[in-house]
Amino acid sequence: MEKPVYTQIENLKITIFQAYLFWENIEKNLQNLGLRLSSGVREKTDLIILPEMFNSGFSMNSKGLAEEMGGFTMQWMQKIAHQYNCVVTGSLIIKENGNYYNRLIWMDQNGDYQYYDKRHLFGMGDEDKNFSAGKDKLIVELKGWKIRLAICYDLRFPVWLRNIDEEYDILLLIASWPDKRSSHWRALIPARAIENQSYVIGVNRVGHDGNQVYHGGHSMVIDPYGSTVYYKPEDEDMYTVTINYEELVKIRRQFPFLKDADKFNIID
Repeated sequence: MEKPVYTQIENLKITIFQAYLFWENIEKNLQNLGLRLSSGVREKTDLIILPEMFNSGFSMNSKGLAEEMGGFTMQWMQKIAHQYNCVVTGSLIIKENGNYYNRLIWMDQNGDYQYYDKRHLFGMGDEDKNFSAGKDKLIVELKGWKIRLAICYDLRFPVWLRNIDEEYDILLLIASWPDKRSSHWRALIPARAIENQSYVIGVNRVGHDGNQVYHGGHSMVIDPYGSTVYYKPEDEDMYTVTINYEELVKIRRQFPFLKDADKFNIID
């Protein structure tokens, strides 16, 4: 198969929202996130990224907090995407066909959306007892960039995230990653960037949740060489970073080791 020819692709402006979340309070979270965005988004952006379960916190109360597709929170995402003329992404609890999913919604400014259901459920926190796992990966496109979507615990499974045949340019991971394991987060994100020769964007939350688990943020953007573009520990933060496609092309041409990677398929 002949490799695609690189074309000129625009730089991408990405707004990272490392947010404090109110425990299991959907209405208060959406109100607060909306207010913070109104004061924090000061320039045109292409993408706003919210943390895992941004409307509730990482709760196992799937039955009590679940919404149907097209429900209150997705309507809010549609409104925000339209207001800022950009894509908005983050995950929430969705009930569908009697199952509950930790579902990442990719909502564009026209109200069209795609979604990814978290594949690796966090057994230590009983996520596997309260949610159903997804089976399909999702790669979306934005301004010519190919973006692979993932959620939190997925980060620990590099085979699932392997960049086969340069199928993606950015690995985007949203999370509710506890601070007591932040050293793992800080090690694994650069590793995923280097081994996949892609940008990796990890967006975490801050503050204590309802189980008194503390989240210290550490949201970051790492370039395909493993260098830090953005990093923020501890505090709530909203920051717009611009990433460069030519830099990605340069690194892949200079170190073309992805062509030597093993070929494989994951069989469930």
